[in-house]
Amino acid sequence: MINAVSFRRKVHAHGDGGSNHTNDRNRWAFSFNVCDLRSITVKCEGWSYITFHLKDGTALPAIHFHQGGSTAFLDSLRKSVQINECPDDESVLIVSTYSKTFSQSFENLLDDTNYGFVQKFKKDPYTTTLGGFSKVTNYLFDAFRAPELECHQRPAEEVFVFQLDLGPRPEVQRRGPVTMEEWAKYQDSEGRITNVPHLKDLILKGGLCHALRREAWKFLLCYFPWNSTHEERKLLQKRKTDEYFRMKLQWKSVSEEQERRNSSDLLSPILFVMENEVDAFWCFVSFMDEVHENFEEQMQGMKTQLIQLSTLLRLLDLAFWNYLEAQDSGHLYFCFRWLLIRFKRELHFQDVLRLWEVMWTRLPCQNFHLLVCCAILDSEKQKIMDRKYGFNEILKHINELSMKLDIEEILSKSEAICMQIKNCKDLPHSVSEILGLNTVTEPSAALETSEYGILESPQTSPRSTHRQDHVVSNGHSHLKETTHNGCKVAFIS
Repeated sequence: MINAVSFRRKVHAHGDGGSNHTNDRNRWAFSFNVCDLRSITVKCEGWSYITFHLKDGTALPAIHFHQGGSTAFLDSLRKSVQINECPDDESVLIVSTYSKTFSQSFENLLDDTNYGFVQKFKKDPYTTTLGGFSKVTNYLFDAFRAPELECHQRPAEEVFVFQLDLGPRPEVQRRGPVTMEEWAKYQDSEGRITNVPHLKDLILKGGLCHALRREAWKFLLCYFPWNSTHEERKLLQKRKTDEYFRMKLQWKSVSEEQERRNSSDLLSPILFVMENEVDAFWCFVSFMDEVHENFEEQMQGMKTQLIQLSTLLRLLDLAFWNYLEAQDSGHLYFCFRWLLIRFKRELHFQDVLRLWEVMWTRLPCQNFHLLVCCAILDSEKQKIMDRKYGFNEILKHINELSMKLDIEEILSKSEAICMQIKNCKDLPHSVSEILGLNTVTEPSAALETSEYGILESPQTSPRSTHRQDHVVSNGHSHLKETTHNGCKVAFIS
């Protein structure tokens, strides 16, 4: 049963809002049993709103999610009903089954008392291994889940009932790292990099030898354009150096403590490879352009990635996903640290370098790091299920994988998973969107296609390197914002 309670603020003659909502509350409230639900329409016009359509033809008033949460609500609903995309209209979801386990009212689903997992997450001793990542509790979606007692040990068939046949998983062979000699073969007489898609394929398959990283990472991180000449790169580097030290003079109000914070998990590998403060800074700015949403106050990037990861895992291994869900771990928050700092604390240092340079090729698909998560979980699922690990044991087991992972095995399995998904004929649209697998027809002749069907121009970097500088006054000092690839770096003078 879903009970939606809603009311509108009554405006009085003098413009003051009334305090009595009784009439409006009755007018806009509605209740229905989910077994009477035929379809759901999901639309977005500034914010998401959902309309329920019943089997008798009734269309109920729309529920508006002004502060977000529509995706989490639908994910909660999927635990009790079978929801499929309508082939003719992407905004329509078809409801085909009903599960009696869904007895929560809509009002109860949004009740703060349902944050039982938050309290458990704070109190559980194993979570201390997550250290400084306690912010994860700021956005847990347990308000959209059934009460704790109802979630525990729920039969797998009541959680999700449909498994898509992905076909066999292909074998993937990795190669050795790209050498200095191989790299030189992809440069013309003036230093331009040629056949970039094929070169990226080689890096995906084997990474780079360490002697090459200092140069190649600048291209992978879009510091150097792929089509730039030796002379153009020298001029660019000189300009960037002048710009860096000019900005550094403005850091007078930045304390030593704040400067130390800049030597983060994400910066240290880049600084190690570059061996140069200036080059490391600009490469780091480019890297942060990719991951900055992970560190924003609302952590929207982390929320999105965890939902996407859950979608992929449910597609790849429904039995394992159901097991995790039954153990109150279907939210996959134990992968939080993996996603936040791109496995920096899970792998040996040299393996981190290998993984990052592979991910920076943007091959074999979008969000490849999510498939890396899936590959690790795939390797651990049998142990977790055979030993009947519960919530605490799963969290402890995942944390203890740190420094025990084989990067080559993981990358091989991740790529194989990607190929397996791509070979599926009836791939859900949501998965195609996550991995960026939507096909492009009639590509421009100027584009080259890599082995994985990703279109790239060999003469341009995959992201714009246009920069804009803005100087604004805050009343006390001047704040200079440097925009690089869409990532703002602020300096106070």
